[in-house]
Amino acid sequence: MNIQWYPGHMTKTRRQMENDVKLVDLVAEVIDARIPISSRNPDIDAMTGDRPRLIILNRVDQADQVITARWVAWFKAKGYGVLETDAKSGKGVNQFSAAAKNVLKDKLAGWKAKGQVGRPIRAMVVGVPNVGKSTFINKVARRKSAKAGDRPGVTRGKQWVSVDAGLELLDTPGILWPKFEDEVTGLHLAFTGAVKDEVTDIEGLACALLELLRDRYPKSLEERYKLTRLEDLQGWELLEQCARKRGMLVSGGEVDTDRMAKVLLDEFRGSKLGCFTLEIPEQL
Repeated sequence: MNIQWYPGHMTKTRRQMENDVKLVDLVAEVIDARIPISSRNPDIDAMTGDRPRLIILNRVDQADQVITARWVAWFKAKGYGVLETDAKSGKGVNQFSAAAKNVLKDKLAGWKAKGQVGRPIRAMVVGVPNVGKSTFINKVARRKSAKAGDRPGVTRGKQWVSVDAGLELLDTPGILWPKFEDEVTGLHLAFTGAVKDEVTDIEGLACALLELLRDRYPKSLEERYKLTRLEDLQGWELLEQCARKRGMLVSGGEVDTDRMAKVLLDEFRGSKLGCFTLEIPEQL
């Protein structure tokens, strides 16, 4: 399944981000803890240059905790700051300001030496669509509607969200990239909803997800859909069996695989199947 989706506004967004990064001290990159690599736009590295980076591993509540710990170690070994969050519940969000200051501790020391005490940290928050970026920002800013106002040199009309006296956030639209490097990246983004279902083959997507879960988390499928002998079944066979177990039949006794595909993806995205991480550092 070749999934490609790059709306025209993404080009404009990229140009805007390349200009905006010059105005910030830190880039906070929100990624999905279930797919830490697929949910990272490789173009962001080029767009943000050498700006200090804080990785926000979001949705840790939906990810495999054991594998999340390995990802935290992996990103730290790359020189990034890391913060684990569940923006929906607010878990970990209150630690954002401290985490940002820790990443910038050398710069803050330099400001202090120059007498620039009280100068706020300005952070750009980036991420692909549907990684929970907006929810994260709302939680960090405590859902404040007040904004810090225009800043010199900033595109007319741009607003900064004031978190506290020492931190201001610049939000950016979620940005995908022109072409996924491989099919797996596209599939992982589609599984989690970063790519709209309307531009995918929903049944093919469900079959691919079932095969991945069959190999990585078979017990979850067995328990949720009362399946047996998973190792002998291909994706389309698993989808049909799931539909039969749920009683999703149409006239003539045929199974409604389209309906089952939608249910499967909803249940995966809502963590009703369990907590999964689809990528591991050792694969890189």
